[in-house]
Amino acid sequence: MYFRWKPYVPAAARRQMAARTVAKMQKKGQTLSPVTASRGAIAKSFWGKAWCQNLERYSDYSNRLPRGRTYLRNGSVIDLKIGPGEVSAQVMGSSLYLITVRIAEVAGARWQAIARDCARSIDTLVDLLQGQLSTSVMERITRPGTGLFPSQKEISFSCSCPDSAAMCKHVAATLYGIGARLDAEPELLFGLRKVDAKELIARAGESGTPVQKRPGADRILDSSKLADVFGIDWGSTDTKPSHKPAAKKRKSPATRTDKSASRVGKRPARKQSGKAR
Repeated sequence: MYFRWKPYVPAAARRQMAARTVAKMQKKGQTLSPVTASRGAIAKSFWGKAWCQNLERYSDYSNRLPRGRTYLRNGSVIDLKIGPGEVSAQVMGSSLYLITVRIAEVAGARWQAIARDCARSIDTLVDLLQGQLSTSVMERITRPGTGLFPSQKEISFSCSCPDSAAMCKHVAATLYGIGARLDAEPELLFGLRKVDAKELIARAGESGTPVQKRPGADRILDSSKLADVFGIDWGSTDTKPSHKPAAKKRKSPATRTDKSASRVGKRPARKQSGKAR
């Protein structure tokens, strides 16, 4: 029993093994989609962060998730592909392991409830995918149990490694890799849950009432866009000329001429009245 475990492989050695394996697979014509993450936060956009935050609610796997983050940062996830209801990955450990993650489809009634609650607050599909959402929409989409992100019972997974734990570090690395991938391709989340993001926009016009746009300060944007933290909306109020009120006090040449003419016209009238005396 003790000999079924392969010896521990240091991170540097795993990186070298991963690089050699990728080179061999590419020579054979295989297309790989590796996932890498630098130190610090694995995800930086709204969708990537929301995925990782939801993942960390899975209390049963709290002791395995940190190892998964380490594997991801070390470049061990050499391939990750997201499709409808399923994610496949190849992760380098002491050997190359194959991982499959299956995620249940969002129930029709649940998706309709999300669409109904959120559609009227989303201006365009671009806003949705860029994470430019109001606080109320963000809270609705990320709500545990009834939002768009899967609960623990909606996820199943398998790994070819010999670890008998409910979640091995290779699966954990794959799950974090999904969050990193959503940073660049947030639309993959909708495909993964087998729903169409365009439905949220289509629902906005059903009642015939225009979509109510929210002010820029109420949007949740990338943390790099610091201007939005202070409520600055470059596309609306700040574009108005600051000197406009002063312009109202100016008198046009036509107005001055008319008043001058009226004063000149009154003087002859006074002289004529004098002659009448």
